[in-house]
Amino acid sequence: MLTFPFNISQASDESSLRALENLMTEFFHSCTTNERKREIEELLNNFAQQSGAWRHCLLFLSNTQNEYVMMYSLTVFENLVNKMWIGLASQDKMEIRSCLPKLLLAQHKSVPYFIRNKLCKVIVDIGRQDWPMFYHDFFTNTLQLIQTPALAPLGLVMLKTTSEELACPREDLSVARKDELRKLLLEQVPTVLGLLTGILETYWDKHSVIASTPPPSPTSRESVELLGSLFQGSQYSKLLCQPMAALDNESHQLCCLVLECLAHLFSWIPLSTSITPTLLASIFHFARFGCDLRTKAKTGQSEVNKADRARIGVLAMTCVNELVSKNCVPMDFEEYLLRMFQQTFFLLQRLTRENNAHTVKSRLQELDESYLEKFTDFLRLFVSVHLRRIESSPQFPIVEFLGLLFKYTFNQPTHEGYFACLDIWSVFLDFLTTKIKSRLADRESVLNRYKDALVLLLREILNLIQFRFNQAQLEELDDETLDDDQQTEWQRYLRQSLEVVAKVMELLPSHAFSTLFPVLQENLDVYLGLRQFIVTTGSSQRLNITAENDCRRLHCSLRDLSSLLQAVGRLAEHFIGEVFAARFTDALAVVERLVEVTCYGSQTSLYDLETAVPSVLKPDFTDVHAQALAALQAYSHWLTQFYSEVHSQNQSQFINLITSAVNASSPLITTKVPEKLLLSASHLMVSITATVRPVFLVTLPAVQNIFNRITTENQSQRLPQEAHMLVCRALSNMLLLPWPNLPESEQQWQTRSNSHASLVAALTRDYRILRGTVNISPRQPGLDNVKAVIQQTLPVLRDIVDSISSESTKSRQICYQSLQESVQVTLNLFPVFIQQPDVTDEMLAFFLTLFQALRVQMGVAFTGQIIHTFLSMFTREQLAASILQEGSAGCRVVQKFLKILQVVVQEPGQAFKPFLPSILSLCMEQVYPVVAERSSPDVKAEMFELLYQILHQNWRYFFKTSVLTSVQKGGVDDTMENEAQFTAAMQAFGQSFLQTDIHIFKQNLSYLESLNSKHKLYHRVSPAFLPKLFRTSIHDLLQEEMTLAIYNMASVDFDAFYSVFMPQFLNGCQGVDSNQRAVLARNFKLEQDLPSFTQSVQRLVNDLRYYRLCNSSLPTGTIKL
Repeated sequence: MLTFPFNISQASDESSLRALENLMTEFFHSCTTNERKREIEELLNNFAQQSGAWRHCLLFLSNTQNEYVMMYSLTVFENLVNKMWIGLASQDKMEIRSCLPKLLLAQHKSVPYFIRNKLCKVIVDIGRQDWPMFYHDFFTNTLQLIQTPALAPLGLVMLKTTSEELACPREDLSVARKDELRKLLLEQVPTVLGLLTGILETYWDKHSVIASTPPPSPTSRESVELLGSLFQGSQYSKLLCQPMAALDNESHQLCCLVLECLAHLFSWIPLSTSITPTLLASIFHFARFGCDLRTKAKTGQSEVNKADRARIGVLAMTCVNELVSKNCVPMDFEEYLLRMFQQTFFLLQRLTRENNAHTVKSRLQELDESYLEKFTDFLRLFVSVHLRRIESSPQFPIVEFLGLLFKYTFNQPTHEGYFACLDIWSVFLDFLTTKIKSRLADRESVLNRYKDALVLLLREILNLIQFRFNQAQLEELDDETLDDDQQTEWQRYLRQSLEVVAKVMELLPSHAFSTLFPVLQENLDVYLGLRQFIVTTGSSQRLNITAENDCRRLHCSLRDLSSLLQAVGRLAEHFIGEVFAARFTDALAVVERLVEVTCYGSQTSLYDLETAVPSVLKPDFTDVHAQALAALQAYSHWLTQFYSEVHSQNQSQFINLITSAVNASSPLITTKVPEKLLLSASHLMVSITATVRPVFLVTLPAVQNIFNRITTENQSQRLPQEAHMLVCRALSNMLLLPWPNLPESEQQWQTRSNSHASLVAALTRDYRILRGTVNISPRQPGLDNVKAVIQQTLPVLRDIVDSISSESTKSRQICYQSLQESVQVTLNLFPVFIQQPDVTDEMLAFFLTLFQALRVQMGVAFTGQIIHTFLSMFTREQLAASILQEGSAGCRVVQKFLKILQVVVQEPGQAFKPFLPSILSLCMEQVYPVVAERSSPDVKAEMFELLYQILHQNWRYFFKTSVLTSVQKGGVDDTMENEAQFTAAMQAFGQSFLQTDIHIFKQNLSYLESLNSKHKLYHRVSPAFLPKLFRTSIHDLLQEEMTLAIYNMASVDFDAFYSVFMPQFLNGCQGVDSNQRAVLARNFKLEQDLPSFTQSVQRLVNDLRYYRLCNSSLPTGTIKL
């Protein structure tokens, strides 16, 4: 087996090259083992590290055809330039600067493109280090290449690489050098843009189809006329109507390279007059390649294919989008911007043009998908960033633009394209809504300008969500697979469509309602008319519609009704508040119709009917009924306002609506109906009891039926857990929540309290029997049943407590009285189940909710008993065992325990202060040692929040401050107590800044900032934290937050920061010499304002990294001057 000589000086270059070629071939061979690959890798790394290896690599590059060897040799050069250049002899640098460009010129056509690009990058890396001082002709060489026709492609690759590597360099340069490079490049921008413009113009003119073409067709003449009316006086309209150029392959490649260069240049150069109208016009010429895919080539020319033409269009639009994405537009560039939009809308007009041969949709289907994406991106950027600038310009026809956008949106060939266009309309509607709110005086004139466009938009979207008008497209949508947002493709389509409908409704409420409601009525008539087709035979019912065509029409009508019900529900918010009275009649008509439909659905039980196609119609009937209930639920806030308006007048209309809604829901609260319906009915009951809160609700027979069903159900009749919790919440709400519009004396609290106690007693019947359990074993028979009772009951009780957490004291008192026995049972069972983390997780979740909502009602003594039980049960061993199982139930138990303690330490007053030492001890002596050196992100986050809350809410536990001292000295010169615990907490915070978890880092930084703003923390501890924050070298993701924290710490005493801390910090910095320290100190300006200080910190961090990189790459024994 061949091996690579370790000492290259002992072998001839020829034999070294052959050995290297064999090694590289062996390395990439499929039969080579990983172990052998590691050996080869080590050999290659050793070779690269030897002094003078680059000379051999230069010879290898000149004499090999092996691509692996070329790539390896260039990697050696890249490593040399980026990591060892500073320590290389001047003569060697000069030789490399001379040889590599010559090699590039000699071989750029014969080597693969990726080798050529890599060689270009190495040369650019040298320029990054040495231009202009030691490599003065670096940039002029590139410009000369571009101007030499045969070498222009190579020059453009060099230019693009230069833009990528020098305009936004990595952190391996000092800030001063970065600034210098950007300044040098900006000086070259006008020359570069001039050259690139010249190439684009030359090739367009050279390949344009000359005027020997036949006269234009009527359709193209019509297009020119339309353009003239659209952009009157635009000097580029004629240019843009010229026939397309027909590029050969070579010209196409060159123009693509120019556009790639421009796209990258535009990503960093500021908008200025260097971007000339001629350059913009040239870019737009090439953008036409994306929308005009057929052209005639000149005789004798071979024209590029469709994909290549699309690519040049995509690149041109990328350039346009780079310019449009810039929000900061100088005054002298606004005219150019307007011109650019005019030119782009010429393209939009071409995209949406109809003629005899093509519809708009078929034209868009023919186009490249990437080109359409770029064009849609442009429209989004235009509307979101620049519409406010352009809209009022008399030279920009905004209404005509919306007409073109309308055609473009509703002829998109893909669903994703359509969604992207709907987003653009959403942004436009938000813009219009904001504009109208800021100009209420001329609201009508603004609306009238856009009314026709909005009416069209509304009608078209409503048509597109209906199978009646759009069946083929809607049937393509997937309604089963869930995406990351837990919705199907169909649900996303409908939701995004309805969001736009709702925004139009906000602007044109009357018109939107009068458009939507008749369509809903039409579909409702079909649905309500089905009663006549129901045939009853014995105990079963059958739908007497069997013809295939009738079943298909019914399916489409039901799907549309379901969508329209969602649309009506989405509009509920536009009938409440200030417009309640004005839109009362419309809203009442909707709610009455919804109540009628829900009652009809529950009475006829259409979901239970036998049908000709049960797999299709049964889900349809279920969905319509569920959507009707959900739509009615959406009007609960309207019903609340209706209740408050009529409570002292004739209430019969309101009472009938509520009674009918409850009558419709009650029969569905059973295990015998589809779960989708059960959940919709349960949610409606929760909304009626929590939001509307009618006083008469508890007296309704339907409600009594639900109450009896829930309180007497056995395990076999029990509702699924989610529905069971919702119904229990609704019943509890009805008894606990205050009735609106009534004084305290009429709230009937005593009666309701008795009823609530009965409800909770029934719900916890099986649970309270467990009170006597004193021990359990893992193999105990019936243990699973006991666990099931606990895990079914506690979530229900937790949900009941949670639903009244923000309510009045009376509601919470009654709730706690009802739950008191169950709470005591849970506390008794807790030690028994301490080794069952899935059960203790549920128990602690319950206690956490109790502490958050009912700690006042529980009283100090009982709360203390609970905390004492927890503190005694969670031994260090118990905590360690739980925490070490990351993501387990045991870990979640510890998190919830820490959350409970957070609630405790936030309680004002002295009641729970005696627990502070124990809680601090648990935190710092039991939890912290376990998590300190492990990731444990979830437990760590809760532990640090607990520490923060202890410090924030109990500052005087550590610092006693008299009122007089606070007034006289700002509260800093005070007496410290419990110093050891305070110091330990601060050390824990400080240590977290030296670890890798960025989320903990960010969280803890915000806690320190909060403690500083409220308690002047940094006046006491800033010297301890500053070195740690500086040592982390500023997380790239948290630069802003960290710099602000450092500034706040420094601002406690700027003099000490600059005269004591900074010299100490720099002297302690490893990896830099004394001269470099002096430069770092000199560049850190003695500024006291935040922007300048921020700049200094960022410069220090960058330059420190740079110096360390330089020093680590110097050869051993190098003398640094």
